[in-house]
Amino acid sequence: MENSSSVTLSDAAATRIGKILSEEASNKALRISVEGGGCSGFSYKYDLVETGDEEDFVIEKGTAKVVIDSLSLVYMGGSEIDFVDDLIGQSFQIRNPNAVASCGCGTSFTV
Repeated sequence: MENSSSVTLSDAAATRIGKILSEEASNKALRISVEGGGCSGFSYKYDLVETGDEEDFVIEKGTAKVVIDSLSLVYMGGSEIDFVDDLIGQSFQIRNPNAVASCGCGTSFTV
């Protein structure tokens, strides 16, 4: 798997996360984690949190802050976190080079 330090945040995702966090009174970061489940084996989970844990990987860009736990980071090394706003709708998307397959909606993947 790729080096965990290469997880990046696109400008579009940073802008959207910064906007979401600015509207939150107590939550200061977006936690992204990988869970078992979904139609392809693993799925991404997004939570707003007050703080990260000491061992979390932290990505900061502008006013955006993303925290990823060490176990999830194993599956996300080399990924880019993006925010897409198109005719289908708005969503965060993770371009994960470790995923060998994903579902049609892009919310679950296989490594």
